[in-house]
Amino acid sequence: MKLLNIEKRYGEKQALFPLSLELDRGKITAVLGGSGAGKTTLLNIISETVPHGGKVEGAGRISYLFQSPKLLPNLTVENNLKFVLPKSLHQKTGEILARVGLKDKEKEYPKSLSGGERQRVAIARAFVYPHDTLLMDEPFSSLDLSLKRSLLELVYELSEEQGNTVVFVTHDVHEAAILAHRAIVLQEGKLLSDLSVTEPFPRDFFKPSPVEESLMRALTRKIQS
Repeated sequence: MKLLNIEKRYGEKQALFPLSLELDRGKITAVLGGSGAGKTTLLNIISETVPHGGKVEGAGRISYLFQSPKLLPNLTVENNLKFVLPKSLHQKTGEILARVGLKDKEKEYPKSLSGGERQRVAIARAFVYPHDTLLMDEPFSSLDLSLKRSLLELVYELSEEQGNTVVFVTHDVHEAAILAHRAIVLQEGKLLSDLSVTEPFPRDFFKPSPVEESLMRALTRKIQS
Protein backbone atom coordinates (compact mmCIF):
# COMPACT_ATOMS: atom_id res chain seq x y z
CA MET A 1 0.00 0.00 0.00
CA LYS A 2 1.30 3.44 -0.91
CA LEU A 3 0.41 6.75 0.71
CA LEU A 4 1.36 9.53 -1.67
CA ASN A 5 1.51 13.05 -0.23
CA ILE A 6 -1.60 12.50 1.84
CA GLU A 7 -2.67 15.43 3.99
CA LYS A 8 -5.72 16.67 5.87
CA ARG A 9 -6.91 20.09 6.98
CA TYR A 10 -9.89 20.86 9.24
CA GLY A 11 -10.67 24.51 8.62
CA GLU A 12 -7.58 26.47 9.64
CA LYS A 13 -5.97 23.50 11.36
CA GLN A 14 -3.55 21.29 9.45
CA ALA A 15 -4.30 17.90 11.02
CA LEU A 16 -1.85 15.97 8.85
CA PHE A 17 0.96 17.50 6.82
CA PRO A 18 1.96 15.94 3.47
CA LEU A 19 3.09 12.40 4.17
CA SER A 20 4.33 9.62 1.88
CA LEU A 21 4.84 6.05 3.05
CA GLU A 22 4.95 2.59 1.53
CA LEU A 23 3.54 -0.14 3.78
CA ASP A 24 4.46 -3.72 2.93
CA ARG A 25 1.71 -6.29 2.49
CA GLY A 26 1.63 -8.82 5.31
CA LYS A 27 3.33 -6.48 7.77
CA ILE A 28 2.03 -4.73 10.88
CA THR A 29 2.73 -1.01 11.28
CA ALA A 30 2.14 0.74 14.61
CA VAL A 31 1.31 4.45 14.63
CA LEU A 32 2.18 6.31 17.83
CA GLY A 33 1.90 9.90 19.02
CA GLY A 34 0.17 12.13 21.53
CA SER A 35 -3.33 13.53 21.39
CA GLY A 36 -3.85 15.51 18.20
CA ALA A 37 -0.82 13.99 16.49
CA GLY A 38 -2.85 12.84 13.49
CA LYS A 39 -3.01 9.11 14.25
CA THR A 40 -6.74 8.55 13.75
CA THR A 41 -6.74 11.03 10.88
CA LEU A 42 -4.22 8.77 9.15
CA LEU A 43 -6.49 5.73 9.58
CA ASN A 44 -9.49 7.68 8.30
CA ILE A 45 -7.56 8.73 5.21
CA ILE A 46 -6.49 5.15 4.49
CA SER A 47 -10.11 4.03 4.85
CA GLU A 48 -11.24 6.91 2.60
CA THR A 49 -13.85 7.96 5.18
CA VAL A 50 -12.75 11.61 5.07
CA PRO A 51 -11.85 13.82 2.10
CA HIS A 52 -8.12 14.47 1.89
CA GLY A 53 -5.25 15.58 -0.28
CA GLY A 54 -2.91 13.13 -1.95
CA LYS A 55 -3.55 9.52 -2.94
CA VAL A 56 -3.90 6.13 -1.25
CA GLU A 57 -2.97 3.25 -3.54
CA GLY A 58 -3.30 -0.48 -2.95
CA ALA A 59 -5.30 -0.45 0.29
CA GLY A 60 -8.00 -2.64 -1.25
CA ARG A 61 -10.84 -3.79 0.99
CA ILE A 62 -10.74 -2.29 4.47
CA SER A 63 -11.71 -3.79 7.82
CA TYR A 64 -11.76 -1.41 10.81
CA LEU A 65 -11.36 -2.38 14.49
CA PHE A 66 -12.21 0.42 16.91
CA GLN A 67 -11.28 1.10 20.53
CA SER A 68 -14.85 0.25 21.59
CA PRO A 69 -16.38 -2.96 20.20
CA LYS A 70 -19.36 -1.24 18.48
CA LEU A 71 -21.46 -4.41 18.53
CA LEU A 72 -25.13 -4.37 17.56
CA PRO A 73 -26.97 -4.92 20.87
CA ASN A 74 -30.05 -6.54 19.29
CA LEU A 75 -28.02 -9.27 17.58
CA THR A 76 -26.40 -12.34 19.07
CA VAL A 77 -22.63 -12.75 18.99
CA GLU A 78 -22.95 -15.05 15.99
CA ASN A 79 -25.26 -12.67 14.14
CA ASN A 80 -22.99 -9.67 14.82
CA LEU A 81 -20.46 -11.48 12.63
CA LYS A 82 -22.96 -12.68 10.04
CA PHE A 83 -24.32 -9.13 9.70
CA VAL A 84 -21.12 -7.99 7.93
CA LEU A 85 -20.70 -11.11 5.78
CA PRO A 86 -22.24 -12.41 2.58
CA LYS A 87 -24.26 -15.60 3.15
CA SER A 88 -21.55 -17.63 1.43
CA LEU A 89 -19.22 -16.88 4.36
CA HIS A 90 -21.65 -17.41 7.25
CA GLN A 91 -20.13 -20.82 7.96
CA LYS A 92 -16.87 -19.13 8.94
CA THR A 93 -18.36 -17.51 12.05
CA GLY A 94 -18.13 -20.64 14.20
CA GLU A 95 -14.49 -21.17 13.31
CA ILE A 96 -13.39 -17.63 14.12
CA LEU A 97 -15.40 -17.53 17.36
CA ALA A 98 -13.65 -20.71 18.43
CA ARG A 99 -10.29 -19.06 17.69
CA VAL A 100 -11.12 -16.14 19.99
CA GLY A 101 -12.42 -18.46 22.72
CA LEU A 102 -16.11 -17.62 22.33
CA LYS A 103 -17.59 -20.68 20.64
CA ASP A 104 -19.87 -21.26 23.64
CA LYS A 105 -21.08 -17.62 23.54
CA GLU A 106 -22.36 -17.49 19.97
CA LYS A 107 -26.06 -17.40 20.94
CA GLU A 108 -25.62 -14.75 23.64
CA TYR A 109 -26.21 -11.02 23.28
CA PRO A 110 -23.50 -8.36 23.84
CA LYS A 111 -25.07 -7.15 27.11
CA SER A 112 -24.36 -10.53 28.73
CA LEU A 113 -20.66 -10.46 27.83
CA SER A 114 -17.76 -8.98 29.75
CA GLY A 115 -15.83 -6.07 28.26
CA GLY A 116 -13.03 -8.37 27.22
CA GLU A 117 -15.42 -10.81 25.58
CA ARG A 118 -17.06 -7.99 23.61
CA GLN A 119 -13.65 -6.92 22.35
CA ARG A 120 -12.95 -10.52 21.31
CA VAL A 121 -16.15 -10.47 19.26
CA ALA A 122 -15.02 -7.23 17.64
CA ILE A 123 -11.64 -8.78 16.78
CA ALA A 124 -13.36 -11.85 15.34
CA ARG A 125 -15.63 -9.66 13.23
CA ALA A 126 -12.72 -7.55 11.98
CA PHE A 127 -10.74 -10.59 10.88
CA VAL A 128 -13.60 -12.59 9.39
CA TYR A 129 -14.73 -9.64 7.26
CA PRO A 130 -13.04 -10.02 3.84
CA HIS A 131 -10.26 -7.47 3.69
CA ASP A 132 -6.84 -6.60 2.34
CA THR A 133 -6.01 -3.98 4.99
CA LEU A 134 -6.96 -4.06 8.67
CA LEU A 135 -7.04 -0.75 10.56
CA MET A 136 -7.07 -0.82 14.38
CA ASP A 137 -7.61 2.28 16.53
CA GLU A 138 -6.31 1.57 20.06
CA PRO A 139 -8.23 -1.71 20.43
CA PHE A 140 -6.24 -2.86 23.48
CA SER A 141 -6.17 0.35 25.52
CA SER A 142 -8.95 -0.50 27.99
CA LEU A 143 -7.93 -4.10 28.68
CA ASP A 144 -6.16 -5.54 31.70
CA LEU A 145 -2.65 -6.90 31.21
CA SER A 146 -3.59 -10.58 31.03
CA LEU A 147 -6.29 -10.04 28.42
CA LYS A 148 -4.12 -7.58 26.49
CA ARG A 149 -1.35 -10.15 26.28
CA SER A 150 -3.63 -12.88 24.95
CA LEU A 151 -5.31 -10.59 22.40
CA LEU A 152 -2.00 -9.22 21.13
CA GLU A 153 -0.87 -12.82 20.55
CA LEU A 154 -4.18 -13.65 18.86
CA VAL A 155 -4.06 -10.65 16.54
CA TYR A 156 -0.51 -11.52 15.52
CA GLU A 157 -1.46 -15.15 14.79
CA LEU A 158 -4.50 -14.18 12.73
CA SER A 159 -2.64 -11.51 10.79
CA GLU A 160 0.16 -13.98 10.00
CA GLU A 161 -2.35 -16.52 8.71
CA GLN A 162 -4.18 -14.01 6.53
CA GLY A 163 -1.09 -12.16 5.33
CA ASN A 164 -2.84 -8.81 5.05
CA THR A 165 -1.57 -5.32 5.79
CA VAL A 166 -2.27 -4.09 9.33
CA VAL A 167 -2.03 -0.51 10.58
CA PHE A 168 -2.78 0.07 14.24
CA VAL A 169 -2.86 3.19 16.36
CA THR A 170 -1.61 2.94 19.92
CA HIS A 171 -0.28 5.23 22.65
CA ASP A 172 1.60 2.31 24.21
CA VAL A 173 5.19 1.70 23.06
CA HIS A 174 5.09 -1.79 24.57
CA GLU A 175 2.13 -2.77 22.39
CA ALA A 176 4.03 -1.54 19.35
CA ALA A 177 7.14 -3.47 20.35
CA ILE A 178 5.18 -6.69 20.89
CA LEU A 179 3.03 -6.61 17.75
CA ALA A 180 4.57 -4.46 15.01
CA HIS A 181 7.18 -4.96 12.31
CA ARG A 182 7.46 -1.18 12.01
CA ALA A 183 6.59 1.80 14.19
CA ILE A 184 6.06 5.38 13.09
CA VAL A 185 5.67 8.36 15.40
CA LEU A 186 3.54 11.37 14.50
CA GLN A 187 3.66 14.73 16.22
CA GLU A 188 1.41 17.68 15.38
CA GLY A 189 0.52 16.08 12.07
CA LYS A 190 4.13 15.48 10.99
CA LEU A 191 6.18 12.29 10.69
CA LEU A 192 8.75 12.42 13.49
CA SER A 193 10.23 8.91 13.41
CA ASP A 194 10.06 5.69 11.37
CA LEU A 195 11.61 2.62 13.01
CA SER A 196 11.88 -1.07 12.12
CA VAL A 197 11.10 -3.56 14.90
CA THR A 198 13.39 -6.47 14.14
CA GLU A 199 13.00 -8.80 17.14
CA PRO A 200 11.80 -12.26 16.05
CA PHE A 201 8.27 -13.44 16.84
CA PRO A 202 6.76 -14.50 19.14
CA ARG A 203 7.97 -11.76 21.49
CA ASP A 204 8.02 -11.93 25.26
CA PHE A 205 5.25 -9.72 26.63
CA PHE A 206 7.07 -9.30 29.95
CA LYS A 207 10.48 -8.46 28.48
CA PRO A 208 11.17 -4.86 27.38
CA SER A 209 12.29 -4.54 23.76
CA PRO A 210 15.28 -2.38 22.74
CA VAL A 211 12.99 -0.49 20.35
CA GLU A 212 10.89 0.80 23.26
CA GLU A 213 13.62 3.18 24.38
CA SER A 214 13.95 4.56 20.84
CA LEU A 215 10.19 5.04 20.60
CA MET A 216 10.06 6.82 23.95
CA ARG A 217 12.82 9.18 22.84
CA ALA A 218 10.91 9.90 19.65
CA LEU A 219 7.68 10.54 21.53
CA THR A 220 9.32 13.05 23.83
CA ARG A 221 11.37 14.79 21.16
CA LYS A 222 10.07 18.08 19.83
CA ILE A 223 9.85 18.93 16.15
CA GLN A 224 12.33 21.65 15.33
CA SER A 225 10.61 24.65 13.73
